[in-house]
Amino acid sequence: MHPEYILTLSCVDRRGIVQHVSGYLAEHGCNIIHSAQFGDQQAKLFFMRVHFAVEEPPTTEQALREGFAALAGDMGMNWQLHDAQKKPRVMLMVSKIGHCLNDLLFRYKSGLLPVEIPAIASNHTDFYQLAASYNIPFHHLPLATGAPESAKRAQEERVLEIVRSNDIDLIVLARYMQILSPEMCRALEGRAINIHHSFLPSFKGAKPYYQAHDRGVKLIGATAHFVTGDLDEGPIIEQDVERVDHAMDPATLTAIGRDVECVVLARAVKYFVEHRILLNGHKTVIFK
Repeated sequence: MHPEYILTLSCVDRRGIVQHVSGYLAEHGCNIIHSAQFGDQQAKLFFMRVHFAVEEPPTTEQALREGFAALAGDMGMNWQLHDAQKKPRVMLMVSKIGHCLNDLLFRYKSGLLPVEIPAIASNHTDFYQLAASYNIPFHHLPLATGAPESAKRAQEERVLEIVRSNDIDLIVLARYMQILSPEMCRALEGRAINIHHSFLPSFKGAKPYYQAHDRGVKLIGATAHFVTGDLDEGPIIEQDVERVDHAMDPATLTAIGRDVECVVLARAVKYFVEHRILLNGHKTVIFK
Protein backbone atom coordinates (compact mmCIF):
# COMPACT_ATOMS: atom_id res chain seq x y z
CA MET A 1 0.00 0.00 0.00
CA HIS A 2 1.15 3.50 -0.81
CA PRO A 3 1.19 6.10 1.98
CA GLU A 4 -1.82 8.43 1.70
CA TYR A 5 -2.18 12.01 2.90
CA ILE A 6 -4.81 14.73 3.00
CA LEU A 7 -3.75 18.30 2.24
CA THR A 8 -6.05 21.17 3.18
CA LEU A 9 -5.34 24.81 2.38
CA SER A 10 -6.83 28.27 2.12
CA CYS A 11 -5.45 31.49 0.70
CA VAL A 12 -6.36 34.61 -1.21
CA ASP A 13 -7.95 33.53 -4.48
CA ARG A 14 -5.78 33.90 -7.56
CA ARG A 15 -5.11 32.15 -10.85
CA GLY A 16 -2.90 29.08 -10.86
CA ILE A 17 -3.43 27.69 -7.34
CA VAL A 18 -4.69 24.30 -8.51
CA GLN A 19 -1.90 24.09 -11.08
CA HIS A 20 0.78 24.87 -8.49
CA VAL A 21 -0.57 22.33 -5.99
CA SER A 22 -1.16 19.51 -8.46
CA GLY A 23 2.14 20.22 -10.16
CA TYR A 24 4.02 20.04 -6.87
CA LEU A 25 2.42 16.71 -6.00
CA ALA A 26 3.12 15.24 -9.44
CA GLU A 27 6.77 16.32 -9.27
CA HIS A 28 7.11 14.48 -5.95
CA GLY A 29 5.69 11.17 -7.13
CA CYS A 30 2.18 11.67 -5.78
CA ASN A 31 -1.10 10.61 -7.37
CA ILE A 32 -4.26 12.58 -6.56
CA ILE A 33 -7.08 10.29 -5.42
CA HIS A 34 -9.68 13.02 -4.82
CA SER A 35 -9.65 16.80 -4.97
CA ALA A 36 -12.24 19.40 -4.02
CA GLN A 37 -12.06 23.19 -4.14
CA PHE A 38 -14.16 26.28 -3.48
CA GLY A 39 -13.69 29.94 -4.26
CA ASP A 40 -15.54 32.38 -2.01
CA GLN A 41 -16.24 35.27 -4.34
CA GLN A 42 -17.32 37.59 -1.55
CA ALA A 43 -14.32 37.00 0.72
CA LYS A 44 -11.94 36.53 -2.27
CA LEU A 45 -10.60 33.36 -0.64
CA PHE A 46 -9.82 29.95 -2.08
CA PHE A 47 -10.18 26.62 -0.24
CA MET A 48 -8.92 23.19 -1.26
CA ARG A 49 -8.76 19.60 0.02
CA VAL A 50 -6.61 17.05 -1.75
CA HIS A 51 -6.40 13.34 -0.91
CA PHE A 52 -3.33 11.82 -2.54
CA ALA A 53 -1.03 8.80 -2.43
CA VAL A 54 2.76 8.83 -2.55
CA GLU A 55 3.57 6.29 -5.24
CA GLU A 56 7.34 6.82 -5.35
CA PRO A 57 8.76 5.66 -1.97
CA PRO A 58 11.81 7.99 -1.88
CA THR A 59 9.40 10.87 -1.19
CA THR A 60 9.04 11.09 2.60
CA GLU A 61 6.46 12.98 4.62
CA GLN A 62 9.17 15.31 5.87
CA ALA A 63 10.28 16.07 2.32
CA LEU A 64 6.68 16.73 1.31
CA ARG A 65 6.21 19.12 4.21
CA GLU A 66 9.43 21.01 3.68
CA GLY A 67 8.88 21.43 -0.04
CA PHE A 68 5.25 22.44 0.26
CA ALA A 69 6.07 24.92 3.03
CA ALA A 70 8.14 26.88 0.53
CA LEU A 71 5.32 26.87 -2.04
CA ALA A 72 2.73 27.78 0.62
CA GLY A 73 4.91 30.64 1.85
CA ASP A 74 5.19 32.08 -1.66
CA MET A 75 1.41 31.93 -2.13
CA GLY A 76 0.39 32.98 1.40
CA MET A 77 -1.40 29.71 2.18
CA ASN A 78 -2.72 28.43 5.49
CA TRP A 79 -2.27 24.68 5.16
CA GLN A 80 -2.20 21.36 6.94
CA LEU A 81 -0.96 17.93 5.89
CA HIS A 82 -2.52 14.87 7.54
CA ASP A 83 -1.65 11.20 7.43
CA ALA A 84 -4.83 9.66 5.99
CA GLN A 85 -4.19 6.33 7.74
CA LYS A 86 -3.86 7.87 11.20
CA LYS A 87 -7.07 7.78 13.24
CA PRO A 88 -7.63 11.05 15.16
CA ARG A 89 -7.92 10.72 18.93
CA VAL A 90 -11.29 11.91 20.26
CA MET A 91 -12.37 12.65 23.81
CA LEU A 92 -16.11 12.53 24.55
CA MET A 93 -17.72 14.65 27.25
CA VAL A 94 -21.23 14.08 28.57
CA SER A 95 -23.48 14.96 31.52
CA LYS A 96 -26.71 13.05 32.24
CA ILE A 97 -28.28 12.69 28.76
CA GLY A 98 -26.54 9.91 26.86
CA HIS A 99 -28.11 9.44 23.43
CA CYS A 100 -25.30 11.20 21.54
CA LEU A 101 -22.62 9.41 23.58
CA ASN A 102 -24.20 6.03 22.95
CA ASP A 103 -24.56 6.72 19.22
CA LEU A 104 -20.94 7.83 18.79
CA LEU A 105 -19.64 4.82 20.71
CA PHE A 106 -21.65 2.45 18.53
CA ARG A 107 -20.36 4.10 15.34
CA TYR A 108 -16.81 3.92 16.70
CA LYS A 109 -17.08 0.24 17.67
CA SER A 110 -18.69 -0.77 14.38
CA GLY A 111 -16.02 1.00 12.33
CA LEU A 112 -18.33 3.66 10.93
CA LEU A 113 -16.35 6.41 12.64
CA PRO A 114 -12.58 6.21 11.98
CA VAL A 115 -11.34 7.40 15.38
CA GLU A 116 -9.66 6.31 18.58
CA ILE A 117 -11.49 7.18 21.81
CA PRO A 118 -9.00 7.07 24.70
CA ALA A 119 -11.16 8.97 27.21
CA ILE A 120 -14.71 9.81 28.25
CA ALA A 121 -15.22 12.58 30.81
CA SER A 122 -18.32 13.62 32.70
CA ASN A 123 -19.42 15.74 35.61
CA HIS A 124 -21.70 12.83 36.62
CA THR A 125 -21.24 9.05 36.99
CA ASP A 126 -24.27 7.92 34.98
CA PHE A 127 -22.29 6.47 32.07
CA TYR A 128 -19.23 4.91 33.66
CA GLN A 129 -20.63 1.42 33.02
CA LEU A 130 -21.27 2.28 29.38
CA ALA A 131 -17.67 3.46 29.05
CA ALA A 132 -16.44 0.27 30.73
CA SER A 133 -18.40 -1.87 28.26
CA TYR A 134 -16.27 -0.32 25.50
CA ASN A 135 -13.05 -0.59 27.58
CA ILE A 136 -12.65 3.20 27.52
CA PRO A 137 -11.31 5.01 30.62
CA PHE A 138 -14.03 7.09 32.32
CA HIS A 139 -13.06 10.28 34.14
CA HIS A 140 -15.52 11.62 36.71
CA LEU A 141 -14.94 15.35 37.06
CA PRO A 142 -17.68 16.61 39.39
CA LEU A 143 -18.71 20.24 39.47
CA ALA A 144 -21.36 21.19 42.00
CA THR A 145 -24.20 23.49 41.05
CA GLY A 146 -23.27 27.04 41.96
CA ALA A 147 -19.61 26.15 42.42
CA PRO A 148 -17.25 29.15 42.64
CA GLU A 149 -15.19 30.20 39.64
CA SER A 150 -12.05 28.76 41.21
CA ALA A 151 -13.64 25.30 41.35
CA LYS A 152 -14.76 25.57 37.74
CA ARG A 153 -11.27 26.53 36.59
CA ALA A 154 -9.77 23.65 38.58
CA GLN A 155 -12.20 21.20 36.98
CA GLU A 156 -11.42 22.55 33.51
CA GLU A 157 -7.71 22.23 34.16
CA ARG A 158 -8.27 18.55 34.91
CA VAL A 159 -10.04 18.26 31.56
CA LEU A 160 -7.07 19.87 29.82
CA GLU A 161 -4.69 17.50 31.61
CA ILE A 162 -6.62 14.56 30.15
CA VAL A 163 -6.50 16.21 26.73
CA ARG A 164 -2.73 16.68 26.95
CA SER A 165 -1.89 13.29 28.44
CA ASN A 166 -3.94 11.45 25.82
CA ASP A 167 -2.79 13.55 22.85
CA ILE A 168 -6.40 14.42 22.00
CA ASP A 169 -7.17 15.86 18.54
CA LEU A 170 -10.88 16.57 19.05
CA ILE A 171 -13.17 17.12 22.05
CA VAL A 172 -16.84 16.34 21.47
CA LEU A 173 -19.40 17.81 23.85
CA ALA A 174 -21.96 15.02 23.48
CA ARG A 175 -24.60 16.83 25.56
CA TYR A 176 -22.10 18.06 28.14
CA MET A 177 -24.25 20.55 30.01
CA GLN A 178 -21.63 22.90 31.40
CA ILE A 179 -20.75 26.29 29.97
CA LEU A 180 -17.03 26.42 29.23
CA SER A 181 -15.06 29.42 30.44
CA PRO A 182 -13.55 31.85 27.89
CA GLU A 183 -10.11 30.52 28.83
CA MET A 184 -11.22 26.95 28.14
CA CYS A 185 -12.77 27.95 24.82
CA ARG A 186 -9.51 29.55 23.74
CA ALA A 187 -7.52 26.47 24.79
CA LEU A 188 -9.78 24.23 22.69
CA GLU A 189 -10.22 26.60 19.74
CA GLY A 190 -10.84 24.76 16.49
CA ARG A 191 -10.90 21.31 18.10
CA ALA A 192 -14.09 21.19 20.19
CA ILE A 193 -17.55 20.47 18.76
CA ASN A 194 -20.89 20.99 20.49
CA ILE A 195 -24.43 19.80 19.66
CA HIS A 196 -27.75 21.41 20.58
CA HIS A 197 -31.30 21.78 19.32
CA SER A 198 -31.78 24.39 16.61
CA PHE A 199 -34.54 26.36 18.30
CA LEU A 200 -31.99 28.74 19.80
CA PRO A 201 -32.23 31.57 20.68
CA SER A 202 -35.85 30.49 21.37
CA PHE A 203 -36.75 27.89 24.00
CA LYS A 204 -33.68 28.22 26.17
CA GLY A 205 -33.20 26.30 29.39
CA ALA A 206 -34.92 23.15 30.62
CA LYS A 207 -37.15 20.95 28.46
CA PRO A 208 -36.83 22.89 25.19
CA TYR A 209 -38.94 20.35 23.27
CA TYR A 210 -41.78 20.81 25.75
CA GLN A 211 -41.52 24.58 25.25
CA ALA A 212 -41.52 24.06 21.48
CA HIS A 213 -44.60 21.84 21.74
CA ASP A 214 -46.43 24.57 23.61
CA ARG A 215 -45.68 26.93 20.73
CA GLY A 216 -46.80 24.45 18.09
CA VAL A 217 -43.55 24.19 16.15
CA LYS A 218 -43.60 22.34 12.83
CA LEU A 219 -39.85 21.75 12.47
CA ILE A 220 -37.36 20.20 14.89
CA GLY A 221 -33.66 20.51 14.17
CA ALA A 222 -30.15 20.21 15.56
CA THR A 223 -26.92 22.17 15.09
CA ALA A 224 -23.33 21.03 15.49
CA HIS A 225 -20.76 23.81 15.71
CA PHE A 226 -17.29 24.65 16.91
CA VAL A 227 -17.09 25.82 20.50
CA THR A 228 -16.19 29.48 20.99
CA GLY A 229 -16.50 32.04 23.77
CA ASP A 230 -19.81 33.15 22.23
CA LEU A 231 -22.23 30.62 23.70
CA ASP A 232 -23.78 28.40 20.99
CA GLU A 233 -22.66 30.80 18.26
CA GLY A 234 -19.49 29.15 16.96
CA PRO A 235 -18.98 28.34 13.25
CA ILE A 236 -21.69 25.90 12.18
CA ILE A 237 -20.53 22.52 10.86
CA GLU A 238 -23.78 20.62 10.26
CA GLN A 239 -27.54 20.99 10.69
CA ASP A 240 -30.65 18.97 9.92
CA VAL A 241 -34.42 19.10 10.54
CA GLU A 242 -37.46 16.84 10.84
CA ARG A 243 -41.06 17.89 10.32
CA VAL A 244 -43.49 17.41 13.21
CA ASP A 245 -47.20 18.10 13.65
CA HIS A 246 -49.95 18.83 16.15
CA ALA A 247 -50.66 15.15 16.85
CA MET A 248 -47.28 14.59 18.47
CA ASP A 249 -46.88 14.97 22.22
CA PRO A 250 -43.79 16.49 23.90
CA ALA A 251 -42.21 13.08 24.54
CA THR A 252 -42.45 12.24 20.83
CA LEU A 253 -40.92 15.58 19.88
CA THR A 254 -38.10 14.96 22.34
CA ALA A 255 -37.40 11.52 20.87
CA ILE A 256 -37.35 12.90 17.32
CA GLY A 257 -35.10 15.74 18.41
CA ARG A 258 -32.62 13.38 20.03
CA ASP A 259 -32.45 11.27 16.88
CA VAL A 260 -31.65 14.37 14.83
CA GLU A 261 -28.99 15.43 17.35
CA CYS A 262 -27.28 12.03 17.06
CA VAL A 263 -27.14 12.13 13.27
CA VAL A 264 -25.98 15.74 13.06
CA LEU A 265 -23.25 15.29 15.66
CA ALA A 266 -21.98 12.09 14.05
CA ARG A 267 -21.73 13.82 10.67
CA ALA A 268 -19.86 16.76 12.18
CA VAL A 269 -17.37 14.49 13.92
CA LYS A 270 -16.85 12.48 10.74
CA TYR A 271 -16.22 15.66 8.72
CA PHE A 272 -13.64 16.74 11.29
CA VAL A 273 -11.73 13.47 11.54
CA GLU A 274 -11.66 13.14 7.76
CA HIS A 275 -10.26 16.69 7.53
CA ARG A 276 -13.18 18.01 5.52
CA ILE A 277 -13.76 21.24 7.49
CA LEU A 278 -12.01 24.51 6.71
CA LEU A 279 -12.76 27.69 8.63
CA ASN A 280 -13.88 30.71 6.62
CA GLY A 281 -14.17 33.51 9.15
CA HIS A 282 -17.30 32.83 11.20
CA LYS A 283 -18.39 30.17 8.71
CA THR A 284 -17.10 26.80 7.54
CA VAL A 285 -16.37 25.21 4.21
CA ILE A 286 -17.27 21.51 4.26
CA PHE A 287 -15.88 19.29 1.50
CA LYS A 288 -18.23 16.28 1.54
